[in-house]
Amino acid sequence: MRNYSLLILSALGGLFMLQAQNKQLLYDFQEIPQSLMLNPGMQTPYDWHAGIPLLSGFSFQAGTSGISVNDIFANDGVDINDKVRQRAINGLNIRDEISGVYQIEVLYGGFRGRNNPDNYFSFGIYNEGVGINYWPSDLAVLAFDGNAGQLNRRFDLSHLKTRGELLNVFHFGWNRNWSRDLTVGARAKIYSGILNFHSSTNDGYFVTTPGVNNILASTLVSNMQLRTSGLQGIKDVLDDDSIDNGSGISSIFTKRGFFGGDLGLGLDLGFTYQISSRTYIMGSLLDIGLMYHSGDIRNFTLDGNATIEGLELILPDALEDPNADFWQDLVDQIEAFIPFEENNNNYVTFRPTKFYGAIRHNFGEDGPSGEWCDCNYLTNSKDSNLNYKNSVGGQIYAMNRPRGPQVAVTAFYQRRFGNAMALRTSYTVDKFTYTNLGLALSFQAGPVNFYLMGDNLLGYRNLAASHYASFQFGLNIISWHVN
Repeated sequence: MRNYSLLILSALGGLFMLQAQNKQLLYDFQEIPQSLMLNPGMQTPYDWHAGIPLLSGFSFQAGTSGISVNDIFANDGVDINDKVRQRAINGLNIRDEISGVYQIEVLYGGFRGRNNPDNYFSFGIYNEGVGINYWPSDLAVLAFDGNAGQLNRRFDLSHLKTRGELLNVFHFGWNRNWSRDLTVGARAKIYSGILNFHSSTNDGYFVTTPGVNNILASTLVSNMQLRTSGLQGIKDVLDDDSIDNGSGISSIFTKRGFFGGDLGLGLDLGFTYQISSRTYIMGSLLDIGLMYHSGDIRNFTLDGNATIEGLELILPDALEDPNADFWQDLVDQIEAFIPFEENNNNYVTFRPTKFYGAIRHNFGEDGPSGEWCDCNYLTNSKDSNLNYKNSVGGQIYAMNRPRGPQVAVTAFYQRRFGNAMALRTSYTVDKFTYTNLGLALSFQAGPVNFYLMGDNLLGYRNLAASHYASFQFGLNIISWHVN
């Protein structure tokens, strides 16, 4: 019976996993080479760029909808059990989530083609960890209150949806200035998985009804599974006292992260189109791909149905064996009807594909001329877009999720201060917050580029009450392209 708790723990424990991956401040921020990772078809004003290893790009995002830490733990005179019941158990629904992602660039660079300067190539490696858990509403009620007083209520087992992973991504991108108006790009990716857990195709119910041979009867109809890759090896290291946990886990992560674990393939596509001398539209699709999980697999399934009416004791016959374990007999009976099984079957997961669409308008030209000319878009040491002091625009973002697309809409304004500094501010509306104000800074000192970005700035007044937090920073060396 102990094994049944794994499925429940995956539902409730998954709440503490930190996949809100919208990087709206970085998108089409041409002063920063990392923006090419969000749109391989972005206009590229560089001759070459090189990220400082492990420092060129770090980002972290975490979001929670429906509830915050402060809602539960604030010192407001309300009993914590009442707050859990009112704000979590009865206040959340199955579309509420806790999710997050971190990303660290291990290596990143790019260079312009020697034979054809219209081509720009980029390459690199980054490490990423993601996780998402939707609130398992019925399972939370069942865990908190039990089935007492819930006669004839069906607790829906499909409320359990959770997934998470840790992986390295190796990528190579191609960007081409196809014409004066159009730039296109693509990026190939190889995914090297370190660990994965996935439980999102569950079905069934649990219900308590009046019994025939007893007062109550409990019926379980279940088709549930939790698929994992890479977790058992880590658990073995943690359980082995003869192995140093730090070095043991580090060795596993390094081996799996460099093609010694699960493998997958992916593709990014993007474009930028100039519809007038100052107005551009752009779009991109990221992580069109899948992963094949074949190493260190351990899957758990709960598949079947049964109706149990509890302990059925017939006296005085039940007293004839003083060593009888009635509870264990009940457990054995349940497991016989609904087998909790483990297997090592390989499985496939699809990547969470992301879509960006955007429009940008430039004004306040700071260059030699504001006239539209029939010439290459690289008019001086930087792209012609960078000759304008101001840019305004809007973006739409969508990402596929277990319960449907997650969508965000953004408006932004960018101000450039010569060739040394650029500031961007944004306002974003999504499921986590309607008051997301962001600010980004790009600073250029000679060839050195430093950038820093933060989202939901109003939430920093009280992080415990905030539903969303995001920041990014990095260091690059850039050689700007001269036409």
